[in-house]
Amino acid sequence: MRFLVAKQLTRVVGRESQRFYASASVPTTKLYINGEFVESKTDKWIDLPNPATNELVTRVPVSTQDEMEAAVAGAKEAYKTWSKTTPLTRQGLMFNLQNIIKRDIKKLAANITEEQGKTLVDAEGDVMRGLQVVEHCCSITSLQLGESLQGIAKDMDLVSYRTPLGVTAGITPFNFPAMIPLWMFPMALVCGNTMVMKPSERDPGATMMLMEMTQEAGFPSGIVQVIHGAHDSVNFICDNPDIKAISFVGSDQAGTHIYERGSKNGKRVQSNMGAKNHGVIMPDANKESTINQLVGAAFGAAGQRCMALSTAVFVGEAKEWIPEIVERASKLSVNVGTAPGADLGPLISPAAKEKVLRLVQSGVDEGADLLLDGRDVQVPGYEKGNFVGPTVLHKVKPDMQCYTEEIFGPVLVSTEVDTLDDAIELINNNPYGNGTAIFTTNGATARKFTQEIDVGQIGVNVPIPVPLPMFSFTGSRGSFRGDTNFYGKQGINFYTQVKTVTQMWSQQDAGVSKPTTAFPKME
Repeated sequence: MRFLVAKQLTRVVGRESQRFYASASVPTTKLYINGEFVESKTDKWIDLPNPATNELVTRVPVSTQDEMEAAVAGAKEAYKTWSKTTPLTRQGLMFNLQNIIKRDIKKLAANITEEQGKTLVDAEGDVMRGLQVVEHCCSITSLQLGESLQGIAKDMDLVSYRTPLGVTAGITPFNFPAMIPLWMFPMALVCGNTMVMKPSERDPGATMMLMEMTQEAGFPSGIVQVIHGAHDSVNFICDNPDIKAISFVGSDQAGTHIYERGSKNGKRVQSNMGAKNHGVIMPDANKESTINQLVGAAFGAAGQRCMALSTAVFVGEAKEWIPEIVERASKLSVNVGTAPGADLGPLISPAAKEKVLRLVQSGVDEGADLLLDGRDVQVPGYEKGNFVGPTVLHKVKPDMQCYTEEIFGPVLVSTEVDTLDDAIELINNNPYGNGTAIFTTNGATARKFTQEIDVGQIGVNVPIPVPLPMFSFTGSRGSFRGDTNFYGKQGINFYTQVKTVTQMWSQQDAGVSKPTTAFPKME
């Protein structure tokens, strides 16, 4: 791939420790500056291992200050002409990008599996959900329509326009290396903005491949830039005065920091953060379908989804289904993502695995029942991988650490309640509001749940209720900071500002009229 280059390194500085290498030729990830893949001049690098083997895949540069400033300067210069292009021009480029992504889904998926670890079929789903946002962007000719009212007063009209903001920035997480970048830069660009992307340092390859695709699609140089790094690059984005808006998806700590620091510097910020998504299982639910959906949503992607259904709430007699759920989960295949039939792959890093194991043990120590233990799972030939098998903790209480923290691994925590009201109270008392679901065949039950639950995204017999792009991703409460959500109409609003023109063309403009100093009346 053109964005990788072999380079001689003698010193590599990781995120947690400094490592020394005698002399070895290693692949390094490039920057994308002004339409070119550029080798960084940094002396600080972040190791990126394959999660299934922990063997080195590439090293990611920590961008220098000069490189980051060059990216913003290039985006600012490109904005001058890009913002003046017609919606039809931008629409045409999105159609081009759509076709190229569709053609290369399997190539993107292979890269995601290598760098992030998820199964190939799940990686293809990652790309497909991002592709849907690109397809939605192709509707920009109607999405960016303004408003007008003729004859609001004598000889006077009102017109509002949606205009771009300028240079924007996107900061993406590791768990969706294609989908989340595609939530960001297509939406920003199609509205007439330019964007500086900072992909996760753990798996930037998909973003870099997407940059190659923008080149092939004919995107002008400079309208999207890519820098790399960790804390310093994030703070640079928050502080740079030429960046007008920041889109972020990731952890609570990072999201809160970015929202507060970016907002303090006068930027728009949309920050999607952590979650603790509950699934309520009613006794009247379709048993077979519910068990399958619950197991898939809890353990798919090794639980590394902000919309994973990680907490099961069994109402009344539904608790009798728990042994069957455990049995179904125990049969899932844990393997390297490229293995045929693999259901879940490794976690992203040894540190992520350590966190999951710690939280599972905390649940045991605090009195939860460990019904299925996946901590000692072994994958032949991949003994050094970051694998954790499906794990079920039952009779979890709201004050337990495994409940209060987002585990972000293949762990289902569950509890029992007597009534639907008890389930609603439990969920509403949780600080997060990303997603929830109820499984029932009773319409009145579903209606009561959707009306009384305080969560932004609700599924009725749908375990992962992520809206399609013509709507918007609407996580709320502790899961989101900001006023305007991702993609859909909310995304258009985020990446544009409204300009209103009040204009008067007097019927007497051909003659001579007497001036007036009175404040104009809207009559």
